[in-house]
Amino acid sequence: MSANGGTKAIFAALVANVGIAITKFIAFLLTSSSSMLAESIHSVADSGNQALLLLGGRRAKRAATPEHPFGYGRERYIYAFIVSIVLFSVGGLFALYEAWHKASDPHGITSWQWVPVVVLLAAIVMEGFSFRTAIKESNHIRGNQSWVHFIRRSKAPELPVVLLEDFGALVGLVFALFGVGMTLITGNGMWDAAGTAMIGVLLVVIAIVLAIETKSLLLGEGAEPKDVAEIERAVTAGSEVERIIHMKTLYLGPEELMVAAKIAVPPCESAEALARGINAVEMRIRAAVPVARVIYLEPDIWSVAAERAGTGTAAPTAVPDAPDAPVAAVPHLTGAADGETRAVS
Repeated sequence: MSANGGTKAIFAALVANVGIAITKFIAFLLTSSSSMLAESIHSVADSGNQALLLLGGRRAKRAATPEHPFGYGRERYIYAFIVSIVLFSVGGLFALYEAWHKASDPHGITSWQWVPVVVLLAAIVMEGFSFRTAIKESNHIRGNQSWVHFIRRSKAPELPVVLLEDFGALVGLVFALFGVGMTLITGNGMWDAAGTAMIGVLLVVIAIVLAIETKSLLLGEGAEPKDVAEIERAVTAGSEVERIIHMKTLYLGPEELMVAAKIAVPPCESAEALARGINAVEMRIRAAVPVARVIYLEPDIWSVAAERAGTGTAAPTAVPDAPDAPVAAVPHLTGAADGETRAVS
Protein backbone atom coordinates (compact mmCIF):
# COMPACT_ATOMS: atom_id res chain seq x y z
CA MET A 1 0.00 0.00 0.00
CA SER A 2 2.78 2.39 0.83
CA ALA A 3 4.48 1.89 -2.53
CA ASN A 4 1.28 2.37 -4.54
CA GLY A 5 0.21 5.33 -2.42
CA GLY A 6 3.64 6.88 -2.73
CA THR A 7 3.57 6.53 -6.53
CA LYS A 8 0.14 8.15 -6.74
CA ALA A 9 1.28 11.07 -4.57
CA ILE A 10 4.45 11.47 -6.66
CA PHE A 11 2.49 11.60 -9.95
CA ALA A 12 0.07 14.16 -8.50
CA ALA A 13 2.98 16.33 -7.34
CA LEU A 14 4.82 15.93 -10.67
CA VAL A 15 1.82 17.02 -12.75
CA ALA A 16 1.15 19.98 -10.46
CA ASN A 17 4.77 21.15 -10.39
CA VAL A 18 5.30 20.96 -14.16
CA GLY A 19 2.23 23.12 -14.76
CA ILE A 20 3.18 25.52 -11.97
CA ALA A 21 6.77 25.86 -13.20
CA ILE A 22 5.64 26.86 -16.70
CA THR A 23 3.24 29.53 -15.45
CA LYS A 24 5.80 30.91 -12.98
CA PHE A 25 8.45 31.23 -15.68
CA ILE A 26 6.00 33.12 -17.88
CA ALA A 27 5.21 35.43 -14.96
CA PHE A 28 8.93 36.01 -14.32
CA LEU A 29 9.60 36.86 -17.97
CA LEU A 30 6.76 39.41 -17.91
CA THR A 31 7.57 41.02 -14.55
CA SER A 32 11.28 40.30 -13.77
CA SER A 33 10.25 39.46 -10.18
CA SER A 34 13.00 37.62 -8.26
CA SER A 35 10.38 35.88 -6.11
CA MET A 36 8.78 34.49 -9.27
CA LEU A 37 12.17 33.32 -10.56
CA ALA A 38 12.99 31.64 -7.23
CA GLU A 39 9.60 29.93 -7.22
CA SER A 40 10.07 28.88 -10.86
CA ILE A 41 13.38 27.18 -10.06
CA HIS A 42 11.79 25.70 -6.93
CA SER A 43 9.05 24.07 -9.05
CA VAL A 44 11.60 22.82 -11.59
CA ALA A 45 13.66 21.29 -8.77
CA ASP A 46 10.54 19.67 -7.30
CA SER A 47 9.60 18.23 -10.71
CA GLY A 48 13.09 16.77 -11.08
CA ASN A 49 12.90 15.37 -7.58
CA GLN A 50 9.64 13.57 -8.29
CA ALA A 51 11.19 12.09 -11.42
CA LEU A 52 14.11 10.88 -9.29
CA LEU A 53 11.72 9.25 -6.80
CA LEU A 54 9.90 7.44 -9.62
CA LEU A 55 13.24 6.27 -11.05
CA GLY A 56 14.37 5.06 -7.62
CA GLY A 57 11.14 3.12 -7.12
CA ARG A 58 11.54 1.49 -10.53
CA ARG A 59 15.17 0.51 -10.00
CA ALA A 60 14.46 -0.83 -6.52
CA LYS A 61 12.22 -3.53 -8.02
CA ARG A 62 15.13 -5.29 -9.73
CA ALA A 63 15.66 -8.89 -8.73
CA ALA A 64 18.51 -9.88 -6.43
CA THR A 65 21.82 -10.82 -8.03
CA PRO A 66 24.91 -12.69 -6.76
CA GLU A 67 26.61 -9.29 -6.38
CA HIS A 68 23.60 -7.87 -4.47
CA PRO A 69 22.04 -10.94 -2.83
CA PHE A 70 19.57 -8.90 -0.75
CA GLY A 71 18.20 -7.03 -3.75
CA TYR A 72 18.01 -3.32 -4.52
CA GLY A 73 15.28 -2.16 -2.14
CA ARG A 74 17.51 0.42 -0.46
CA GLU A 75 18.05 2.19 -3.76
CA ARG A 76 14.87 4.10 -2.95
CA TYR A 77 16.73 5.63 0.00
CA ILE A 78 19.62 6.67 -2.23
CA TYR A 79 17.36 8.56 -4.61
CA ALA A 80 15.55 10.19 -1.71
CA PHE A 81 18.93 11.42 -0.43
CA ILE A 82 19.75 12.81 -3.89
CA VAL A 83 16.43 14.68 -3.74
CA SER A 84 17.56 16.45 -0.56
CA ILE A 85 20.80 17.51 -2.29
CA VAL A 86 18.92 18.85 -5.32
CA LEU A 87 16.46 20.73 -3.11
CA PHE A 88 19.34 22.26 -1.12
CA SER A 89 21.48 23.31 -4.08
CA VAL A 90 19.14 23.98 -6.99
CA GLY A 91 16.26 25.26 -4.86
CA GLY A 92 17.59 26.78 -1.65
CA LEU A 93 21.01 28.11 -2.61
CA PHE A 94 19.78 29.52 -5.91
CA ALA A 95 16.95 31.37 -4.15
CA LEU A 96 19.41 32.85 -1.63
CA TYR A 97 21.70 33.95 -4.46
CA GLU A 98 18.79 35.52 -6.33
CA ALA A 99 17.73 37.33 -3.14
CA TRP A 100 21.23 38.79 -2.79
CA HIS A 101 21.26 39.77 -6.48
CA LYS A 102 17.87 41.47 -6.19
CA ALA A 103 18.85 43.30 -2.99
CA SER A 104 21.93 44.73 -4.71
CA ASP A 105 19.73 46.23 -7.43
CA PRO A 106 16.16 46.50 -6.12
CA HIS A 107 13.45 47.61 -8.52
CA GLY A 108 9.70 47.45 -8.43
CA ILE A 109 7.28 45.60 -10.70
CA THR A 110 6.26 48.11 -13.35
CA SER A 111 4.59 45.96 -15.98
CA TRP A 112 2.02 43.18 -15.95
CA GLN A 113 1.51 43.83 -12.25
CA TRP A 114 -1.53 41.56 -11.96
CA VAL A 115 0.24 38.54 -13.49
CA PRO A 116 2.37 37.38 -10.50
CA VAL A 117 -0.56 37.65 -8.10
CA VAL A 118 -2.86 35.59 -10.35
CA VAL A 119 -0.14 33.02 -11.03
CA LEU A 120 0.71 32.62 -7.33
CA LEU A 121 -2.94 32.25 -6.33
CA ALA A 122 -3.46 29.61 -9.05
CA ALA A 123 -0.28 27.84 -7.96
CA ILE A 124 -1.51 27.73 -4.36
CA VAL A 125 -4.70 26.00 -5.53
CA MET A 126 -2.81 23.43 -7.66
CA GLU A 127 -0.21 22.80 -4.96
CA GLY A 128 -3.01 22.42 -2.44
CA PHE A 129 -4.53 19.58 -4.48
CA SER A 130 -1.13 17.85 -4.63
CA PHE A 131 -0.64 18.28 -0.88
CA ARG A 132 -4.15 16.93 -0.24
CA THR A 133 -3.33 13.80 -2.27
CA ALA A 134 -0.10 13.26 -0.29
CA ILE A 135 -1.99 13.63 3.00
CA LYS A 136 -4.73 11.24 1.88
CA GLU A 137 -2.26 8.55 0.79
CA SER A 138 -0.17 8.99 3.95
CA ASN A 139 -3.22 8.54 6.16
CA HIS A 140 -3.64 5.01 4.80
CA ILE A 141 -0.43 3.91 6.53
CA ARG A 142 0.12 6.61 9.19
CA GLY A 143 -2.37 5.17 11.66
CA ASN A 144 -2.31 6.96 15.01
CA GLN A 145 1.19 8.37 14.53
CA SER A 146 1.73 12.10 14.67
CA TRP A 147 2.87 13.71 11.43
CA VAL A 148 6.32 14.39 12.89
CA HIS A 149 6.72 10.76 13.97
CA PHE A 150 5.45 9.51 10.60
CA ILE A 151 7.98 11.61 8.68
CA ARG A 152 10.82 10.63 11.01
CA ARG A 153 10.08 6.90 11.28
CA SER A 154 8.53 5.97 7.92
CA LYS A 155 10.57 3.32 6.12
CA ALA A 156 9.15 4.28 2.71
CA PRO A 157 10.81 7.59 1.80
CA GLU A 158 8.49 8.74 -1.00
CA LEU A 159 5.51 9.94 1.04
CA PRO A 160 7.54 11.92 3.62
CA VAL A 161 9.55 13.51 0.80
CA VAL A 162 6.42 14.53 -1.13
CA LEU A 163 4.74 15.77 2.05
CA LEU A 164 7.68 17.99 2.96
CA GLU A 165 8.10 19.23 -0.61
CA ASP A 166 4.41 20.11 -0.98
CA PHE A 167 4.31 21.75 2.43
CA GLY A 168 7.43 23.73 1.58
CA ALA A 169 5.95 24.68 -1.79
CA LEU A 170 2.77 26.02 -0.20
CA VAL A 171 4.67 28.03 2.40
CA GLY A 172 7.07 29.26 -0.30
CA LEU A 173 4.14 30.45 -2.41
CA VAL A 174 2.84 32.41 0.57
CA PHE A 175 6.29 33.98 1.00
CA ALA A 176 6.40 34.84 -2.71
CA LEU A 177 2.90 36.33 -2.56
CA PHE A 178 3.99 38.42 0.43
CA GLY A 179 7.11 39.69 -1.35
CA VAL A 180 5.32 40.43 -4.61
CA GLY A 181 2.32 42.00 -2.87
CA MET A 182 4.42 44.32 -0.73
CA THR A 183 6.49 45.28 -3.77
CA LEU A 184 3.35 46.20 -5.69
CA ILE A 185 1.99 48.18 -2.75
CA THR A 186 5.18 50.09 -1.88
CA GLY A 187 7.04 50.06 -5.19
CA ASN A 188 10.15 48.94 -3.27
CA GLY A 189 11.94 45.91 -4.75
CA MET A 190 13.53 45.06 -1.38
CA TRP A 191 10.29 43.34 -0.42
CA ASP A 192 10.68 41.10 -3.45
CA ALA A 193 14.23 40.29 -2.35
CA ALA A 194 13.00 39.57 1.17
CA GLY A 195 10.37 37.12 -0.10
CA THR A 196 13.01 35.40 -2.22
CA ALA A 197 15.35 35.07 0.77
CA MET A 198 12.55 33.58 2.89
CA ILE A 199 11.94 30.98 0.17
CA GLY A 200 15.65 30.12 0.10
CA VAL A 201 15.91 29.66 3.87
CA LEU A 202 12.77 27.51 3.87
CA LEU A 203 14.11 25.19 1.14
CA VAL A 204 17.50 24.83 2.84
CA VAL A 205 15.83 23.85 6.13
CA ILE A 206 13.58 21.27 4.43
CA ALA A 207 16.56 19.86 2.50
CA ILE A 208 18.54 19.44 5.73
CA VAL A 209 15.63 17.63 7.41
CA LEU A 210 15.29 15.29 4.42
CA ALA A 211 19.04 14.62 4.36
CA ILE A 212 19.10 13.72 8.06
CA GLU A 213 16.17 11.33 7.79
CA THR A 214 17.33 9.61 4.59
CA LYS A 215 20.85 9.29 5.99
CA SER A 216 19.42 7.27 8.88
CA LEU A 217 17.63 4.97 6.40
CA LEU A 218 20.81 4.55 4.35
CA LEU A 219 22.80 3.57 7.44
CA GLY A 220 20.19 0.93 8.21
CA GLU A 221 17.29 1.06 10.64
CA GLY A 222 15.83 -1.78 12.66
CA ALA A 223 12.18 -2.60 13.19
CA GLU A 224 9.91 -0.41 15.27
CA PRO A 225 9.65 -1.44 18.96
CA LYS A 226 6.08 -2.71 18.47
CA ASP A 227 7.22 -4.93 15.57
CA VAL A 228 10.18 -6.20 17.59
CA ALA A 229 7.76 -7.12 20.39
CA GLU A 230 5.49 -8.92 17.89
CA ILE A 231 8.44 -10.89 16.50
CA GLU A 232 9.61 -11.85 19.99
CA ARG A 233 6.12 -13.07 20.89
CA ALA A 234 5.92 -15.07 17.66
CA VAL A 235 9.30 -16.72 18.28
CA THR A 236 8.49 -17.82 21.84
CA ALA A 237 4.80 -18.61 21.29
CA GLY A 238 5.39 -22.33 20.70
CA SER A 239 7.25 -25.10 22.42
CA GLU A 240 9.98 -25.07 19.75
CA VAL A 241 11.86 -22.22 21.44
CA GLU A 242 12.68 -21.80 25.13
CA ARG A 243 13.90 -18.22 24.83
CA ILE A 244 15.62 -15.74 22.54
CA ILE A 245 19.33 -15.46 23.30
CA HIS A 246 19.72 -12.37 21.10
CA MET A 247 18.05 -10.93 18.01
CA LYS A 248 18.66 -8.19 15.45
CA THR A 249 16.47 -6.67 12.75
CA LEU A 250 17.35 -4.57 9.71
CA TYR A 251 15.29 -3.04 6.91
CA LEU A 252 16.73 -4.14 3.55
CA GLY A 253 14.17 -1.91 1.85
CA PRO A 254 10.93 -0.18 2.75
CA GLU A 255 8.91 -3.41 2.49
CA GLU A 256 11.57 -5.99 3.41
CA LEU A 257 12.75 -6.64 6.96
CA MET A 258 15.55 -9.03 7.88
CA VAL A 259 15.36 -10.89 11.20
CA ALA A 260 18.40 -12.69 12.59
CA ALA A 261 18.20 -14.43 15.95
CA LYS A 262 20.00 -16.96 18.09
CA ILE A 263 17.36 -19.02 19.85
CA ALA A 264 17.55 -21.49 22.73
CA VAL A 265 15.85 -24.75 21.80
CA PRO A 266 15.02 -27.78 23.96
CA PRO A 267 16.70 -31.11 23.27
CA CYS A 268 15.25 -32.86 20.22
CA GLU A 269 15.59 -36.31 18.70
CA SER A 270 16.76 -35.37 15.23
CA ALA A 271 17.81 -32.56 12.95
CA GLU A 272 14.59 -33.10 11.01
CA ALA A 273 12.50 -32.32 14.10
CA LEU A 274 14.62 -29.25 14.77
CA ALA A 275 14.16 -28.08 11.16
CA ARG A 276 10.38 -28.49 11.40
CA GLY A 277 10.38 -26.43 14.60
CA ILE A 278 12.38 -23.61 12.99
CA ASN A 279 10.04 -23.56 9.98
CA ALA A 280 7.09 -23.24 12.34
CA VAL A 281 8.73 -20.29 14.09
CA GLU A 282 9.39 -18.60 10.73
CA MET A 283 5.74 -18.99 9.74
CA ARG A 284 4.63 -17.35 12.99
CA ILE A 285 7.06 -14.44 12.47
CA ARG A 286 5.79 -13.79 8.94
CA ALA A 287 2.19 -13.97 10.10
CA ALA A 288 2.87 -11.45 12.90
CA VAL A 289 5.02 -9.04 10.83
CA PRO A 290 4.47 -9.60 7.07
CA VAL A 291 7.42 -7.41 6.03
CA ALA A 292 9.76 -9.86 7.80
CA ARG A 293 10.68 -11.68 4.60
CA VAL A 294 14.31 -12.62 5.26
CA ILE A 295 14.69 -14.70 8.42
CA TYR A 296 17.78 -16.41 9.81
CA LEU A 297 17.42 -18.46 12.97
CA GLU A 298 20.38 -20.12 14.70
CA PRO A 299 19.42 -22.80 17.23
CA ASP A 300 21.51 -23.07 20.38
CA ILE A 301 21.27 -24.20 24.00
CA TRP A 302 20.87 -21.48 26.59
CA SER A 303 23.38 -21.09 29.35
CA VAL A 304 24.76 -18.37 31.59
CA ALA A 305 27.61 -17.98 29.11
CA ALA A 306 25.07 -17.29 26.35
CA GLU A 307 23.36 -14.69 28.49
CA ARG A 308 26.68 -12.94 29.06
CA ALA A 309 27.52 -13.11 25.36
CA GLY A 310 25.15 -10.21 24.77
CA THR A 311 24.06 -9.15 21.30
CA GLY A 312 27.43 -8.48 19.69
CA THR A 313 28.11 -9.83 16.24
CA ALA A 314 30.95 -11.92 17.64
CA ALA A 315 28.87 -13.40 20.49
CA PRO A 316 30.08 -16.99 21.05
CA THR A 317 27.90 -20.06 20.99
CA ALA A 318 26.17 -21.05 24.19
CA VAL A 319 27.48 -24.62 23.89
CA PRO A 320 31.06 -24.90 25.18
CA ASP A 321 33.47 -26.80 23.00
CA ALA A 322 34.01 -30.35 24.20
CA PRO A 323 37.63 -31.33 24.93
CA ASP A 324 39.39 -32.62 21.82
CA ALA A 325 36.11 -32.38 19.88
CA PRO A 326 36.24 -31.34 16.23
CA VAL A 327 34.97 -27.82 15.48
CA ALA A 328 32.16 -29.10 13.26
CA ALA A 329 30.83 -31.57 15.84
CA VAL A 330 27.83 -29.36 16.69
CA PRO A 331 25.88 -28.37 13.57
CA HIS A 332 23.82 -25.18 13.44
CA LEU A 333 20.64 -24.91 11.44
CA THR A 334 19.80 -21.68 9.69
CA GLY A 335 16.33 -20.79 8.45
CA ALA A 336 16.59 -19.51 4.89
CA ALA A 337 14.63 -16.59 3.53
CA ASP A 338 12.19 -18.80 1.61
CA GLY A 339 11.17 -20.77 4.70
CA GLU A 340 13.47 -23.73 4.00
CA THR A 341 16.01 -24.80 6.60
CA ARG A 342 19.54 -25.89 5.80
CA ALA A 343 22.37 -27.10 7.96
CA VAL A 344 25.67 -25.28 7.97
CA SER A 345 28.82 -26.37 9.72
